[in-house]
Amino acid sequence: MIKLAIFVSGTGTNAAKIIDYFSQHKLVLVDLIVVNKPNAGVLSVAKTHHIDTWLIERSAFYETDCYLNDLKTRGIDFLILAGFLWKVPEYLVSAFPNKIVNIHPALLPKFGGKGMYGMKVHEAVVDAGEKETGITIHYVNEQYDEGAIIFQSSCTVEPTDTPEIVAQKVHELEHRHFAEVLEGIVIGRQSFS
Repeated sequence: MIKLAIFVSGTGTNAAKIIDYFSQHKLVLVDLIVVNKPNAGVLSVAKTHHIDTWLIERSAFYETDCYLNDLKTRGIDFLILAGFLWKVPEYLVSAFPNKIVNIHPALLPKFGGKGMYGMKVHEAVVDAGEKETGITIHYVNEQYDEGAIIFQSSCTVEPTDTPEIVAQKVHELEHRHFAEVLEGIVIGRQSFS
């Protein structure tokens, strides 16, 4: 089995979709959910699916490589960032080259970088008068949102759209595409619908 560890900071709706998508998969297993907040909504989803969870601590994440050793011991093949707001340390990027995948709620390279996450991105899109936005699925490197782009999907932004409406449109794209694109990445199939 190809083992995934999903890293989450927020409510975990994308993680929940990924867990559901792979729950009966013959080749891919969501083996671990990693959170940096003790009240992350995804913890209840993980419990329902009998998936192990880790609550990581910031100083250990950045100042030691203890989590790397634990990930390797578990046999984790890919790290999936599904709303994980901490920058991935260089030791993990080096240990998992082209095996850390993030989803960003805009069409990179626009509206990416440090501090650009969640509603902040959608507010910036509306404030800039953009006519379209979307999602970007990309590999993670040492810089925020600068890894190689794997997949993008767009939606229109109407002049009357609020950031909340844009967020809803983007969430629909995330839920529609993220798990399927991940499947293609991890089993080596690169064609996505």
